[in-house]
Amino acid sequence: MYVITGGGTGIGRAIALALDEPVLITGRRAGPLAAVSHGSGGRVRHLVCDNADPDDAAKMAATIDEPVRGLVLCAGGNPAIGRPDPGDLKGVAALLDETLASNLRSAVLTCAALEPHLADGASVVLFGSIAAERGVGFYGPAKAAVSAYAVGLAGRLGPRGIRVNCVSPGYIADTEFFRGGMTADREQQLRLQTMSGRTGTPDDVVGTALFLLSPHAGHLTGQTLHLNGGAFTTR
Repeated sequence: MYVITGGGTGIGRAIALALDEPVLITGRRAGPLAAVSHGSGGRVRHLVCDNADPDDAAKMAATIDEPVRGLVLCAGGNPAIGRPDPGDLKGVAALLDETLASNLRSAVLTCAALEPHLADGASVVLFGSIAAERGVGFYGPAKAAVSAYAVGLAGRLGPRGIRVNCVSPGYIADTEFFRGGMTADREQQLRLQTMSGRTGTPDDVVGTALFLLSPHAGHLTGQTLHLNGGAFTTR
């Protein structure tokens, strides 16, 4: 079976619907999760769960009754979007903690909770962001930490044949990430930064995720794969 956090919308939803095996998706909103389950014909089951909460992560793990062949960690986001400046130091600290919890802590707790359930030879796919290279508020450092965490986790789980990689997308349209706050001018600016001349879609990410989950990526681990149409390049 497969487990996908943040599976109710956007990239997580697209991956869940593309897999042809049983999937458990988690998220904090029942409505989107139930819609994905219904659309899958029952192949995808769902659990309302805040993966950044230790009790919820433990509750999720307790529902697993078969080996997990693939774990995809899509939960996360930038809570600063659409909010005013945090103001005083308490506000700054609260926003920092919320951003780290949403992105890093949710990934760490999920991996820790499910590690005993991972099958030998399984694949773990975390999600970073181009923001880690661009320094976007607290979100960029949080996603940089996710990428670094993937390296350490790959080393620790490698003896079991478990691969761990991080996908780092650029701007992906048709998600709820910007919560309706993406202006046409800003979207055009991001599109013009790419070499492909277009924005990404969740379906663009699906193929990369399925490859990493498959035996075809059997010797690929500890890596961050940048998926951004050439807006940020590596060698």
